Amino acid sequence: MTPTDQIDDERLMRRALEEARRCPDHDDVPIGAVVARSGEALAAAGNERELANDPTAHAEILALRAAAEAVGSWRLDGCSLYVTLEPCAMCAGAMVLSRIDRLVFGAPDPKAGFAGSLGDLVRDSRLNHVVSVTSGVLATECGDLLRAFFRARR
Repeated sequence: MTPTDQIDDERLMRRALEEARRCPDHDDVPIGAVVARSGEALAAAGNERELANDPTAHAEILALRAAAEAVGSWRLDGCSLYVTLEPCAMCAGAMVLSRIDRLVFGAPDPKAGFAGSLGDLVRDSRLNHVVSVTSGVLATECGDLLRAFFRARR
């Protein structure tokens, strides 16, 4: 990874954090996601499960849908997904199916993460597509946001 790649990763993760910070306004867990191509954001979203009463309205799914609409194809070749928390199995599966090239996430999720924690769906060589993974980008900041959200609810 070049220094420019690292700068882009941090810049785009900060954008995902901006999306995550809006989620508590509608009582959603603060997780944000950005889909980018060549360092430029195509789509961004935060969790909207509570807002939409939709169990699939995870930040990653919403960002993937918006990016597909923006490029006019469900195939998101050449794109990267930035997300503040390691994706769950549903979101990891959606990444594989959308042909995302790269996943960049902040905080690990030892209870539900499927990009290395509980399983590794995105890098399972038995599937028709494998996603490259970079973890730990702004992990402390991403984790702190989640911890503060849940601490306030206890």
